[in-house]
This record gives sequence, structure tokens and C-alpha cells, in this order.
Amino acid sequence: MNPAPNLFLIGPMGAGKTTIGRRIAEHLQLPFHDLDHVIEEQTGAAIPLIFDLEGEPGFRRRECAALDQMSALRGIVLATGGGAVLDAHNRELLAARGFVVYLETSVDIQLARLARDRKRPLLAAPDRRERLEQMAALRNPLYAAIADMTIRSEHEHAAHVAAELCERLQHEWHRAPAPAAA
Repeated sequence: MNPAPNLFLIGPMGAGKTTIGRRIAEHLQLPFHDLDHVIEEQTGAAIPLIFDLEGEPGFRRRECAALDQMSALRGIVLATGGGAVLDAHNRELLAARGFVVYLETSVDIQLARLARDRKRPLLAAPDRRERLEQMAALRNPLYAAIADMTIRSEHEHAAHVAAELCERLQHEWHRAPAPAAA
């Protein structure tokens, strides 16, 4: 068992982090937070608008600050954005402050789940498959490197993935109080 105060869900867009995260949080009776929603609440702007006004670097700065704030809480389930792992400090925070679950999925599943989604700035590319494959090549090793557990999230129903994850968490994660600040 890996003791940690929080449960963090990482993985690519379309992996089901928010949907599965809500189910897990309800099952564990913990508050659920979605990092992108936190950023939108703090800024009063939608993610696409932040990208339009500040570009990806501006968004990533906001993401780092929000992750630092949220990961310092105790006893939460947090769904991160797919790119949160790009920053080395974010990876350190995730690994140090929680039990990290990598929701792994294929590009084919991402394409199917995101087929109608036009709100994701990083998917605004002529060839969505190529874009997702490029992101996967860069990000998948980063997800795997900090994951305490990896679970395939390709099942048709999020409820099945959430149930499997709950079962595995009983054996692999021990909720512990957050370490004292140094």
C-alpha cells in the first residue's frame, strides 16, 4: 500500500478523468475537483479564452499555480488536465502529495470520445489523430513515470472503470494524512 492524503487522476484528454473522478470521489466520500474547472473559476474565463489571450504558456502558468494550491489540500480527488505533467515541478507535486492514478487510453478511443468536442484548444489542428499521437508520444512516458497505478480506461462505460478502480484502490492505496510542511 502506498499511503497518501489525496487521489490524483492523470492521463490524456478523453481518458475519463473527470467522469471517473466524480464516481470515485462519491464512492470514497471525498470532495472532487477538476483542475481545469478550478482555473476557470479562478480566472472567470473558459480555457479556450485563456489560450486565446495568453497562449499555452500563460495557461500552463495558471495550471501550475492551481495545481500547487489544490494538491496542498487534504483528502481530495483531483482530475488534472492532460498537460499538467509537462511541468517537472507539477510531476513532483503530484508524486509527493497524492496517490497518482494514470488513466491510460488509446488514440482511437480519444478520437471517438472527442469527436464532437470543439472546445479543446490543443485539438484545433488539421489532423486530430496526428496531434493526439504527438501528445501521446511526449506525455505517456511522463504519466507512466509518476503513476502509482495504471488502469485502462477504454471500457465503454465509465461506471465499469470506476468500479475496477475502486476495487484496486482498496488493495493499493491507503489514505493517510498529508505530511507536515517543512
